[in-house]
Amino acid sequence: MRKSPSSIFLLMLAAAYLAPASLAQAPTMPPPNPAYPIASNRTLKYTVDWRVFPAGTASFHLEQKGNNEHVTAYATSNGTMNLLFPVADRYDSDFDRNTGCSFDYSKQIQEGPRRIHGTMRLDYAKHQQILSERNMVNGSTKHFTAPIPGCVTDVLSGIFYAATQPLVVGHNLAFPLADAGKVVAVTMKVEAKESVVTPAGTFATIRVEPTAAAGVVKHRGSILIWYTDDARHLPVQVRARLFWGTITMHLASVEGQ
Repeated sequence: MRKSPSSIFLLMLAAAYLAPASLAQAPTMPPPNPAYPIASNRTLKYTVDWRVFPAGTASFHLEQKGNNEHVTAYATSNGTMNLLFPVADRYDSDFDRNTGCSFDYSKQIQEGPRRIHGTMRLDYAKHQQILSERNMVNGSTKHFTAPIPGCVTDVLSGIFYAATQPLVVGHNLAFPLADAGKVVAVTMKVEAKESVVTPAGTFATIRVEPTAAAGVVKHRGSILIWYTDDARHLPVQVRARLFWGTITMHLASVEGQ
């Protein structure tokens, strides 16, 4: 399946790049650490490059809704990339601000000829992820369930759940992630402190690499995330080195708290 450059920001934790884990093997999720508060109203906007060429834009919007956090992500192609492979994607996710546990996730994908709408609901009482998907081009549908442990994150909320934890060089963060009927054991390797220059400014950062012990395309690429080295832990840069080229997201602006 062809991956679109503008939607690469979800690949940083995508299950396709990581190994499925049994429920017995899945790590437990530490609750969010109050020292790294979750934003109550913040928008992060990015430019996206493929190799050396501008490919599109992406954004995350975080909003507190009671005890929950709602995350919305957009990805849009532009310029030449929009002519070659137009992209207009939206993803939504909700997680509990006290526990970090996700409870729903949805996607609306428009990438080239593909049109996919999908949802995932996490039912902790039944220890199930309930998934539904519709192909908007041919009308086909999928609906199935799969087991989950007592608390998991998803491919979108997981980016910001990781930011609620201490990121100490030389120490790893592990947590379970539910996606596409699997539970994924994610290990975030905290590798180094670096200075990163983006259109939004120069940031002192902590470089993190999401990894797993195995995976279908484990040896075909790598993902790196740079979080700010402060209490916000903003993801200011993401780089994916894949067999079809390098994609880099650069923070362009921060709006809100």
